[in-house]
Amino acid sequence: MRLCALLFSLLCWAAQPAPAAAQYGNIGNKVLRKGNVEAAEKLVRSAALTDAQIEKLTADSIAYMDANNPVAPDGDPFAERLKKLVKGHATEDGLQLNFKVYLVRDVNAFAAPDGSIRVMAGLMQLMTDDELRSIIGHEIGHVKLKHIKKQYQKAYAVSASRDAAQANSGQGGVLAEGELGKFTEEVLNAKFSRNDESNADEYGFKFMLKHGYEYHAMEVAFLKLAGDGTTKTLWDTHPDPDERAKHAEQWAAGEDAKREAQAAAGAAAAVEEPAADEPAADEPAADEPADEAPEEGSEPTDPPAEDAPTGESPEN
Repeated sequence: MRLCALLFSLLCWAAQPAPAAAQYGNIGNKVLRKGNVEAAEKLVRSAALTDAQIEKLTADSIAYMDANNPVAPDGDPFAERLKKLVKGHATEDGLQLNFKVYLVRDVNAFAAPDGSIRVMAGLMQLMTDDELRSIIGHEIGHVKLKHIKKQYQKAYAVSASRDAAQANSGQGGVLAEGELGKFTEEVLNAKFSRNDESNADEYGFKFMLKHGYEYHAMEVAFLKLAGDGTTKTLWDTHPDPDERAKHAEQWAAGEDAKREAQAAAGAAAAVEEPAADEPAADEPAADEPADEAPEEGSEPTDPPAEDAPTGESPEN
């Protein structure tokens, strides 16, 4: 029922003529145009895309991006460095991941619902290995927490709205091969909510802890991005990096305090408890025989007396 109501509302919206050129005699024609109906149906479907549809949209958009960007080939220094950075992460938290580098100057990275993660060479030039890992962990978080799936649904809805406008202007159009570039652009330029970004940041921080990476690197990465002067960075589509750097600093400080407390507790326990091979103060050492008690009924043996002087002089 709700889908029908939404469909009806969109059809009514599409039927409204421009205020400066109201031609009520054409309303019926516009409502019944095939382009309007298909666009309305697609907008309705965008709110409930199936996993199979998301998978298809993902595969198409990633194939489009890979085909329209210079992908670093095997043997390229950027490609080889990324391989080392993500070694052991082909699967992560139940996800199947794949990684590629785009040889472009943009300081950016993005992920797709299927676990495809793309890193720009400009970002790699700016970051150390662990700083890059913190950004990659953040992107994995967007996939695992299904933030990027929501962005695909939004982009599809925007495409549907365009279809409705084009249908009224006589151009027609649905999300087909010719519109894939626009759809991909909508996905890449979509802004995550502040809450989604915070959750992805926290996921990335825990990713660093889980794998024993230098977790202070996340704060440094955010500070670098905040001060980067390039025109196309992560922060074109992300909230204030300074604020997020402060959060990363707080998480790192909390982890530092936790580890210091654990180390102090361990040191205190080591002082209080003697080592297993160290005897207590009132116990004889293992190689030191204990005093033997005399047998019951036996008389104590006196030590031998010294020869008493006789008073006689020795013979000359």
